[in-house]
Amino acid sequence: MDVDLRKLRYFVAVAEELHFGRAAQRLHIAQPALSRQVRALEDDLSVALFLRDRRGTVLTPAGARLLDEAGPLLAAAEATVRRVTAAAADTPVFTIGFMPGITVTPAVRALSARHPGLSVRLLRTGWEDQVEVLRDGRADVSIVRLPIDQKGLRVRPLFTEPRVAVLPADHPLAGKSALTIADLAGDHLLQDPDAVPEWRDIAQELRTGERPEVPPIHSVEEKLELVARSAGVCVIPLSTATFYTRPDVVALTVEDLGPGQVCLAWTATRRSRLIHDFANLADSLAPPATA
Repeated sequence: MDVDLRKLRYFVAVAEELHFGRAAQRLHIAQPALSRQVRALEDDLSVALFLRDRRGTVLTPAGARLLDEAGPLLAAAEATVRRVTAAAADTPVFTIGFMPGITVTPAVRALSARHPGLSVRLLRTGWEDQVEVLRDGRADVSIVRLPIDQKGLRVRPLFTEPRVAVLPADHPLAGKSALTIADLAGDHLLQDPDAVPEWRDIAQELRTGERPEVPPIHSVEEKLELVARSAGVCVIPLSTATFYTRPDVVALTVEDLGPGQVCLAWTATRRSRLIHDFANLADSLAPPATA
């Protein structure tokens, strides 16, 4: 049995909203039509995906599993469409994703010199989409900062660089020349604790269970705005801190904080001469590793 991708997209909208009316508005279709498509998908799969009663709509175990599986499947379909469309273009296009603070100019110049007829495009990414741009086909390769979900990817280390703690300028520790991670144990971290395991293992707010909710942060600029108004502290790569300097925050060396790893990633199933060439060029032109 073939899964209808349109029905799958409709299912995902309902699963994320857990409300047929809101999902219909999001999809710009009538609610009865959406309900029919979801019921048709349930008939195709011979399983119930939702439980519906007067209290609302919830996913069944089968529905929860399908939601987990649907994201990669839809992203792969979208990536296929993008790549087929790009292959039909008169000028071949190669898109490189990169995180803030990372300079890709030397590798881009070298690739353009090796392939004169190639249109090389750059796509700035963030923590939330540095891998998604590969899965949905927006980028052919992505220069990423670990940690990432490496499932289905090939990941090639390029270099390491120091990470620094960014504090508001009026923080009690702002005048110090360097810190230890223990100095930050009582601070609120404005990012996923798993991204800074040295802090995670000693953080007071994690031990007490009183960690405030971190609002969605989509860019370095947003993160620094939160730091500046004393909402918390963050740990970022030194190159990023150097690029985004501002007078109301300070970036300090943390003596016992490990360096960050920068890698090149691409979808493991891709077989492309351009990806191979760019990977070798990015590796050969990467800056020397620093501790």
